[in-house]
Amino acid sequence: MSKFHFKIDPASNQLKFQQLVDSVTEAVSKNLLQVGDILPSVNQLCKESELSRDTVFKAYAELKNRGTIESVPNKGYFVAKATTKVFLFLDTFKAYKEVLYGSFLENLPDNITVDLHFHHYNINVFETIIKESVGKYTKYIIMNFDHEQVPEVIKKIPNDKLLIIDWKVHSRETNSCVYQDFGQTLYDAFAKNIELVKKYKRFIYLYPEFTYHPKESIDYFNAFCRDHQIEFEVMRNSKLLDIQPGDLYLMVSDRMLARFLDQCDQKKLSPGNEVGVISYNETPMKKYVKDGVTVISTDFELMGRKAAEFVSNGEPINFCVPTKLKVRSSF
Repeated sequence: MSKFHFKIDPASNQLKFQQLVDSVTEAVSKNLLQVGDILPSVNQLCKESELSRDTVFKAYAELKNRGTIESVPNKGYFVAKATTKVFLFLDTFKAYKEVLYGSFLENLPDNITVDLHFHHYNINVFETIIKESVGKYTKYIIMNFDHEQVPEVIKKIPNDKLLIIDWKVHSRETNSCVYQDFGQTLYDAFAKNIELVKKYKRFIYLYPEFTYHPKESIDYFNAFCRDHQIEFEVMRNSKLLDIQPGDLYLMVSDRMLARFLDQCDQKKLSPGNEVGVISYNETPMKKYVKDGVTVISTDFELMGRKAAEFVSNGEPINFCVPTKLKVRSSF
């Protein structure tokens, strides 16, 4: 088996047996090892890499348990299947996350399977699931969130195997990222459509108490309104929503968007005429609701494709997915 050469990294915090497991798994995912290829014998690995027999046996036992390799008496160990596993860790599963997830799966090679998990912005869940997953996957695709313990938790994942997606918060310069911008792009999108914004008397950002949407968006919303002499308000209490004619609303919650549309029906107000609404994050249905809900959104299909590229080729990536305002009748 000439393509596979294992080397111990003495500077790594990973156990030696885990380094061997990861090395074989990654070689399979990159087609350096293919189904039927013979692995080095236990004695050969012990000699070449200065490993103990117990370490090699433990690594091969783990690979056999995963179904990656098999053993044949008097012949040795060989690659049994080329399937490799990727760890995908999302915050919650919403309609636009489904678009991302679908695009991610669609653009992966057939020999890669994905284990999907959710942390729901709970740091204990986040830490526990990552701790239990380390060393079991070829790549780790993770949505961070704004919590002081997040940086320490993600350090447990080897940097070359980690991709942070959607929100760049708590990422390091050395991390691969495929992310969206929540600040300047918001300002720029509204500035390009300033005449539409100024149709309305007030611009209200409904930032409900239960949202985890990045707070930097508030700063850029405020700056835009001040720079363009627009009367504005940031409403943080969802119970205070009482839509009035002449107001334009920015919504980060689809739950609150539904409440906004309910009030429109109750008060006989037409979105895009008496009132306006812009919703964060495109979903497949928003272009059909009420003749079209205007959205400010990144391209989640592109984000999924870029994440799949990272898994497939293993090359470092730092890519900001564009965010655009899609103007529809509600604006």
